Amino acid sequence: MSYIAKPRVSHPGLPKNKLGLTTRDYEGTVSTLCAGCGHDSVTAAIIQAVFELDVEPHMLAKMSGIGCSSKTPAYFVSQSHGFNSVHGRMPSVTTGANAANRDLMYIGVSGDGDSLSIGVGQFVHAIRRNLNMCYMIENNGVYGLTKGQFSASADIGSLPKKGLPNQQEPIDPVSTALSLGATYIGRSFSGDKEQLVPLIKGALMHDGFALVDVISPCVTFNDHEGSTKSYAHTRQFYHHVTDMDYIPPAEEIKAKYAEGEAMPVELHDGSTIMLRKVDDEYDPTSRAAAFKYLRDHFNAGEITTGLLYINKERREMHDLMGNVDTPLAELPLDSLNPGSTELRKILKRYA
Repeated sequence: MSYIAKPRVSHPGLPKNKLGLTTRDYEGTVSTLCAGCGHDSVTAAIIQAVFELDVEPHMLAKMSGIGCSSKTPAYFVSQSHGFNSVHGRMPSVTTGANAANRDLMYIGVSGDGDSLSIGVGQFVHAIRRNLNMCYMIENNGVYGLTKGQFSASADIGSLPKKGLPNQQEPIDPVSTALSLGATYIGRSFSGDKEQLVPLIKGALMHDGFALVDVISPCVTFNDHEGSTKSYAHTRQFYHHVTDMDYIPPAEEIKAKYAEGEAMPVELHDGSTIMLRKVDDEYDPTSRAAAFKYLRDHFNAGEITTGLLYINKERREMHDLMGNVDTPLAELPLDSLNPGSTELRKILKRYA
């Protein structure tokens, strides 16, 4: 993988956040993805989200696996921490990093091949542990780096660029996460920055496992007629379940919502996500309602987007384990080492 540094030139009038940084300060290297790739639009949304959240670059950890999607972390926040793991293993590496330093903000970028095939077991257990991270799937239905074979998210009947239609049942990451107990689930389209940015902001600030599934068309291998992950198909069958805005705590709400259409959802850290319901019957706090809504609209051929489910009651991994507030990486050795006497007591349990 080659990296090309961006020239450090920016307009002096660029807006600055509370840290005095501009969006240029949250950029990375020049993208080597295909021109028009949806993943680059996702990168732009991530940059905008962390800029608006006033994230300190050194407090962000970017994690990835293998695939076109897993190149994305090279393209944003170059001054942050980063780890490019092996295929499908991003969740376990993130779990270890998070266990050692809970103070960092974790964002994992994966693909439908990386997460739903070789990495599906890792994906499942990250949800089960309610790992405090933003888990983004750049979902294009194919293996882009290996010439466009179908991935596990390809719909039945999808046509490849060459060859026979897909006959395998797809794995829907949203329905899967919902059944496993994920506490924040959203889906969007790479071409809809207005919806995607606040979804990412909410996911980053959520206390627990937050999934953002992004339909991100592959312009080289999966953007033709007959593909259900193409730009044309997604725009035709795009169905907004909720319009969303992220409202930082202790600041005036600036979004304009008609009376009776807004629903505030308080996150664990005190920040708020404000929802405007498009469908009056949809309730993002009900798993049963979310399952039915997703299935009904899937059967109608629609791609449901927005904040699909949120649960603010379930505790995240560190709270479940009863860990101390201080990151383990910062504890002195004498606090981490129980001593020979205690170790002998522990070993006797297994004698």
